[in-house]
Amino acid sequence: MNILVTGANGQLGNEMRVVARNSADNYIFTDVAELDITDAAAVEKMVTDNDVKVIVNCAAYTNVDKAEDDREFAELLNARAVENLAQAIRRNDGLLVHVSTDYVFGGTKNNTPCREDEPANPTGVYGVTKLHGEQAIIASGCHHIIIRTAWLYSEFGKNFLKTMLDLTTTKPQLKVVFDQVGSPTYAYDLALAIFDIVENRKYVDNDGIYHYSNEGVCSWFDFTKMIAEYAGHTGCDIQPCHSDEFPSKVVRPSYSVLDKTKIKKTFGVAVPYWTDSLRVCMTNLKTISK
Repeated sequence: MNILVTGANGQLGNEMRVVARNSADNYIFTDVAELDITDAAAVEKMVTDNDVKVIVNCAAYTNVDKAEDDREFAELLNARAVENLAQAIRRNDGLLVHVSTDYVFGGTKNNTPCREDEPANPTGVYGVTKLHGEQAIIASGCHHIIIRTAWLYSEFGKNFLKTMLDLTTTKPQLKVVFDQVGSPTYAYDLALAIFDIVENRKYVDNDGIYHYSNEGVCSWFDFTKMIAEYAGHTGCDIQPCHSDEFPSKVVRPSYSVLDKTKIKKTFGVAVPYWTDSLRVCMTNLKTISK
C-alpha cells in the first residue's frame, strides 16, 4: 500500500520516518519542496499517479503568535490545503489521517479532560484555522482519522524541550508559567500510534475524531523543572510565574488535558507516561549530540 506523509520535515513527520523504516508498505515522504499541498492539482496528481491509499498529514501552520498577523496563510495551510488532501483521497477511496490540536478547545475554561464530542471553542487564529481544517475533512466525506494532540516535542526541529535545555544552561534564573496545564507529548509516541493504526489496518470502519497525548498532567513550570533535573542543569533557579507576566497576542489554553479513552479503546493504543517519554527523548538527544 502506498502511504503519503506530508510535512515530513517537521517534528512528527521526522518521527514518522523513524517508525516506518521497516514497514512493508511504501511510504512517500514529502514536504513543501516535493509537494505543495495548497495546490489542489498537485495534490490530486500525487495521489492519482502513486495510487495513494492513506495520507498522513503532518503539515500545519503552528506559529501561534505569528498566525494572528498572518491569518490568510494560516487559513490556507491549516484549512484549504487540508481540504485539498481530503478531496483527493476521497476520490481515490482512501483514508486521511490528520493531526489537529488542543487549541480547538482553547477558549473554554475546563477543569476535566476534554472529550472528542465536546463543543469546540477555539482561541486565536491558530485554533480557528485548525478547527476549519477538521470541518473541511468531515464535510468532504472522505474516510478520516483526526487526532488532536498537545504540547508536542521531539529530537527534531524547534520545540519547548530544546529551548528549555538551552535556557537552563545559559540563564542563572528562569521564570516559567505555572497556570497553563497540559500533557507533554513525545512526537515519537504519537507517530508510533499512527503507524500502528495504519500498518495494522485498524482504521477500517473507525472514522472519527480521537485524542492523543502522553499520560499525566503538568504545568509548563513542572515540565521545565523535570527537563532541568534529567539534564543535570542544577545552576538555573527556575521559578513559577503567571501567564500575564508574558503578554501574548493569543490567550493560550489554561487546561489542555485531552481525554484519551476513545483512542485506547478503539485501537488498543498504549500511551506512555509523560516523564518516561521525556527521559527517552532526552537520552536520544544526548546520543545525537555526541
